Amino acid sequence: MIAVLLAAVLFGTTGTSQALGPDGTTPLSVGVMRMVIGGTGLALLAFALARRARRREAARGTTTTPGPPRLGIPALALMALTGVCLAVYQPLFFLGTARNGVAVSTVIALGSAPVLAGLLEWALTRRLPSGTWIGATALATLGVLLLGLGGASGSGGTDPVGVAGAVGAGASFAVIANVQRRLLDAGWDPFTVVGGMGLSSAVVSALALPFVDVSWLAEPRGLLMALWLGLATISIAYVLFTWGLQGLSAATAATLTLGEPLTAAVLGLTILGEHLSALAVAGLLVLAAGLALLAWGSRGSRSPGAAGDPAPYAVEG
Repeated sequence: MIAVLLAAVLFGTTGTSQALGPDGTTPLSVGVMRMVIGGTGLALLAFALARRARRREAARGTTTTPGPPRLGIPALALMALTGVCLAVYQPLFFLGTARNGVAVSTVIALGSAPVLAGLLEWALTRRLPSGTWIGATALATLGVLLLGLGGASGSGGTDPVGVAGAVGAGASFAVIANVQRRLLDAGWDPFTVVGGMGLSSAVVSALALPFVDVSWLAEPRGLLMALWLGLATISIAYVLFTWGLQGLSAATAATLTLGEPLTAAVLGLTILGEHLSALAVAGLLVLAAGLALLAWGSRGSRSPGAAGDPAPYAVEG
């Protein structure tokens, strides 16, 4: 529980860290550097932990070597897809925070992720979602709509491009959640799956380096921001999150991940001085009710990867 909660808090510092960075940054350049650093660190940590787990199993005589996924698609291609989606998530998320603030954009991204993940799973598996999930989805959608209309206090609503960026980030994570679910169901070790995502995202982002301006890295504040975003909010956070999920039920995991939007909102309102309109506050409350209903509906699941459980998808990428 402590590991997942700490990961959620680290995830929640992402938008504020970027906002406190030096002038001259862009959502694309920050996202690229975050994944080059964070993806590389995540791959090194996750693959080391996966190798350690295999050695322990071998010492106990319980080694289970996973075969290829039962999907007709090579596992490496699936892991590469999660890396591409994680790399795409970064500039979309930072575009949202730059346009509409950390508090509003983080909640929109997180609120849309479980909804889109559930809809994608429905389209792929043709399993009809439960009535609880449909009700939670309706609440979450209404909450995002109210946030989009409300925006910051004193404004005329949120910027539509920023809303599109935040929802696009949520869609990217929805794809990641569904692909990783299928890799895990096929028997792949969680740390191998996450390490593959980190490595492929770092490679994809590195290819974009010649086309973005990262001169802000020469400033101490810029370098510190890049290291924090990469190592703390990607490498360490994803390792903590992956390790913690293995010992929690879906309901507990979904509830703990609400620490991310709470952290983002508190930091945005206190450190960055953001203000929310009454309509935006109402949207936050409605969205929180939808996510709480998702957690309540998944209370019978034994693990976050249980079929038909969209609740754990509500975590930042």
